[in-house]
Amino acid sequence: MYRANLVGFVLAVASSAFIGSSFIIKKKGLQRAGASGSRAGSGGYGYLREPLWWIGMITMIVGEFANFVAYIYAPAVLVTPLGALSIIVSAVLAHFLLGEKLQKLGVIGCILCVVGSTIIVLHAPGEHGISSVDEIWDLATRPAFLFYTVASISIALVLALYCEPRYGQTNVMVYIGICSLIGSLTVMSIKAVGIAIKLTLEGSNQAAHLQTWIFVIVSILCIVSQLNYLNKALDTFNTAVVSPIYYAMFTSLTIVASAIMFKDWSGQSASNIVSVLCGFLTVLSGTLVLHCTRDPDSSDLYTPVSPQISWLVHANGEIWKQKDDDLHPEFVAIIRQDHFKFAG
Repeated sequence: MYRANLVGFVLAVASSAFIGSSFIIKKKGLQRAGASGSRAGSGGYGYLREPLWWIGMITMIVGEFANFVAYIYAPAVLVTPLGALSIIVSAVLAHFLLGEKLQKLGVIGCILCVVGSTIIVLHAPGEHGISSVDEIWDLATRPAFLFYTVASISIALVLALYCEPRYGQTNVMVYIGICSLIGSLTVMSIKAVGIAIKLTLEGSNQAAHLQTWIFVIVSILCIVSQLNYLNKALDTFNTAVVSPIYYAMFTSLTIVASAIMFKDWSGQSASNIVSVLCGFLTVLSGTLVLHCTRDPDSSDLYTPVSPQISWLVHANGEIWKQKDDDLHPEFVAIIRQDHFKFAG
């Protein structure tokens, strides 16, 4: 059990490094594509012709593959929270490559993420033995998980069909909510496919089972939907906003989904359960600190620029600054969308 968890841990850490890097590379690609054509946040797909975006996608695929294999060896309650390490990688790279400032207090957030992840690793439950994909299908079709699946899809459809046209460009929770709900189902189906592959490699062929291919189809559909809305979130909002909120929602929903489907907590002591939850809360606190200490608009090239004007006036040795908030609205209306500063 501990050896399997160690393999899962190493793969999850490697996955976080690749995925954290991919956020920044893809963001740069989206910025380049948006500068020369329609943006992903407005429904455009010009980023598909941007090589830098594809480099980010390849990096993410490598990370997701490592994550995929990690789910084969370790439970979701261990692998998923380690995704916080990708936020650290993303924050550090964004500081140097995107100009999104990582303040000193943000380092404390990074440390909290590492400490919380360590607690989770030390107290994570072992993987339950599964001998065939039929067992996974039985777990997936029980009333509790079916209810979770129907509820998640229903909420995601409401967000996509009703909320996105109205609030998608102003409320980050719309895109991230869809990604997180679909993402939790993605993890469950990917874990099922991974276990089927592992059993097949061990000599018990699972390719002949119809359930295996159903899980494959569900995985593909969920991944495509998840990536589509994640691209919209990254293009519309700053990375400093998207990464921590996405992590918190996605991880929370995945832990809930895994607990319902795979019964991760079954047979675990109360102290282990509490320790893992405390570790997760520590990681969540770290992501929030990391988010709160960064300027969400520091380098967002797509942040709307509102008309504003200010100037410095020297009078009797004193400096007086006039702000646009004090101007008459009719006067502000004729100012073009630039920032002027006059001194006299």
